[in-house]
Amino acid sequence: MESAEGLKVDNRMQALKDWLQSSAGLKDSKLKPMPGDASFRRYFRVPPYVAMDAPPPRENCAPFVAIARALRAIGLQTPEIIEADIERGFLLLSDFGDQTYIKTLSIYNVDELYQRALYSLSILQSCQQVPNYTLPLFNAEFMWQEWQWHQEWFLQQYLGLDISENKNSLDQCYGFLVESAVEQPQVFMHRDYHSANLMVLPNNDVGILDFQDAFIGPVTYDLASLLRDCYVDWPGKKVEEWVLSYLAMLQARGQLRSVSEGKFLRWFDLMGLQRHLKALMTFARKQVRDQQEQYLMYIPRTLNYVIEVSSHYKELAPLHDFYLKVKASCAR
Repeated sequence: MESAEGLKVDNRMQALKDWLQSSAGLKDSKLKPMPGDASFRRYFRVPPYVAMDAPPPRENCAPFVAIARALRAIGLQTPEIIEADIERGFLLLSDFGDQTYIKTLSIYNVDELYQRALYSLSILQSCQQVPNYTLPLFNAEFMWQEWQWHQEWFLQQYLGLDISENKNSLDQCYGFLVESAVEQPQVFMHRDYHSANLMVLPNNDVGILDFQDAFIGPVTYDLASLLRDCYVDWPGKKVEEWVLSYLAMLQARGQLRSVSEGKFLRWFDLMGLQRHLKALMTFARKQVRDQQEQYLMYIPRTLNYVIEVSSHYKELAPLHDFYLKVKASCAR
């Protein structure tokens, strides 16, 4: 017998096909599954479009539609909304193709592609408002919630670690990260601005995907997401060059002129550390809760980022020592 979950998926597939025919005239649509992300959304290629199935109540299309339109209005390349049924969680989008950054990046083109991505990021961060939608705040309260999730899903449920003896010192270290984040200028924050969500488009354009979880948050968050990517890594010297080139780009526009290179690099380091702790939680939760093991392959790189960056800050010595032991635990 088929499971109830399997029947539910089949029912949504048929409902999506019916909607595509009635709303866009796409008869006998053959839906070709596309690679997804760490969510409950599914994507299908329906030439010449892409269909998104975002099943409510777990998913909500309204932020995607509102943010896509707001970013297109300031000149960025996000998928065009062809048709939308927000209540049922169905979208028909323009197709950006298959050339993601993660597939395209090499030592020969990385400087050019990252400069394009940094320029697009500078425009994205200038987005002042999203009509018909209020962006949530990536504030201290939210970051502390992410820390709790990290402890629950990565340390406790995935690794089975008891952190009671280390909790106070780890909390102090995490508070140091939060303080750095909240002192930064707060801007439009994509939240997943990395190689899996950026597309190489014609005319040197950058296609931007997966922006529906945007916040207002620290200026270095998306920069850390891009340059200390959980899916691909680059030499530290190159990363520092790109970080400082982005600061110079912002300062040429009259922004952050009072911020020194050293301070910006410190913001970048500590923000990346907070993000990587969150990413470890996400990868572990996908395994423990959703039985999706493919994300476990990114844990070693992400954990190495945590260990390497924390080694440069005396305030983070307890966190550094703790995650060295966590790495050893992961290796067993």
